[in-house]
Amino acid sequence: MGDERDTEANVLQALNADPPPEVDLERIFRENHGRVLRAAYRITGNAQDAEDVLQTVFMRLVRREGGSPLSDTLGNYLHRAGVNAALDVVRSRKAARSTPLDDVIPVLATAPAEGPGELQGGAELKQRIREALSKMSAKAAEIFVLRYFEGYGNHEIAKMLGTSRSTVNVILHRTRDKLRREIAPYLGEMP
Repeated sequence: MGDERDTEANVLQALNADPPPEVDLERIFRENHGRVLRAAYRITGNAQDAEDVLQTVFMRLVRREGGSPLSDTLGNYLHRAGVNAALDVVRSRKAARSTPLDDVIPVLATAPAEGPGELQGGAELKQRIREALSKMSAKAAEIFVLRYFEGYGNHEIAKMLGTSRSTVNVILHRTRDKLRREIAPYLGEMP
C-alpha cells in the first residue's frame, strides 16, 4: 500500500481546504481512516479499491453542506459509509479478472501450509461471496458484512443501524440462506 501515503496526503489536503471552524476534519480523518480502509479492503479484497473508497468517504464528508452537526457517532457513520461504498465498488466491477503480480508475490514467496489449489479455491470462494453480496439488498449486504467481515455482534449492529436485534437476526438468517444457494453450485452442492 505504497500509494496509501499519497491517498492520505490528498484527503488531508482536501480536508484542510475550507473546513467549518467548529469541526476538526484532520483529527476526524486521523482517528477514523484506518477503520474505514480496513473495512473497505475486507470487502473489496483490493488495496487500490479500498483506498479509493477511503478517499470517497472522506471527500463526501468534506463536501457535505451545513447539514446535521457531526456527532459522537461519526466513527460508526464513517465505517458504515465505507462498507456501503465498498459494496458499491464490488457491484460496479466489470468482468476484468486479472490479478496484479504485486498481490501474488507475497503468496508465492512463502511456503504455504495449503497447496496452490486450496489457496486458489479460497480466493475464488471469497470472490463468489462478494459477487453474491453485490446482488443482495443494501441493508442485507451491510448487515452481513458488519457481522461476518467486520466481526460486530448482532446487538452492536442493531444499535449501529437503529433497529432491533431480532430484525438483524432475521436478515442474517435470510442472507446466509441466499448466499448458500448462490455458492452451492461452486461447492458442488445442489442449491
